[in-house]
Amino acid sequence: MRSDSLARAYSRLGWIGFWIQIAIGAIPLTLTVYGLVFGRSTGPGTRGGLVLIEYLTVAGLVILAFTTVWSYRYTRLARRIADPARRPPQSKVQRSAWIGVTASALGIFFSMLLMLFEVSQLLIHFLRAPQAGVPVIQTTGGAAASWVSAADMMSLMALIVSMFGEFTVLAFSLRLLFRTTVNSEEFPLAGAGG
Repeated sequence: MRSDSLARAYSRLGWIGFWIQIAIGAIPLTLTVYGLVFGRSTGPGTRGGLVLIEYLTVAGLVILAFTTVWSYRYTRLARRIADPARRPPQSKVQRSAWIGVTASALGIFFSMLLMLFEVSQLLIHFLRAPQAGVPVIQTTGGAAASWVSAADMMSLMALIVSMFGEFTVLAFSLRLLFRTTVNSEEFPLAGAGG
């Protein structure tokens, strides 16, 4: 039984991953830029003073951009795999899929870490509030006013959407990694360790 073409798999999943990340990546990018630009002008809400979260958010967006470019790179690699004269060795094809898996896993790790920080910050804020309910704006005697703003929710939404895109790319990269280990038109002895 002849396996499906590895080049077609790289091309198809590369393009799907690329366009999904372009569409999904625009949401967290827009929400993050909005939060960074307009969130600072609203004063000290729950997000005030945690620069680490901003740095981790930017790092997560950089990883999302890298995995988007890497998905596009899969489509270029598909062309090389399809051409017997330019076909890279199977080890390079597998390494490309491993890099995609690693980058996606790193993006998921950053998103999870950021969500942990954000939710912890919100939990601490809610625990400090009166237990009868959480007012939109809380002013207490001599203490500074604090509140939960829409920017807090936008940040969590951006992280969740970003992680969805990273999970998608991780699944595609794992599928491509698997495809490089089984027989294909381009590498007929892949399953035999050749």
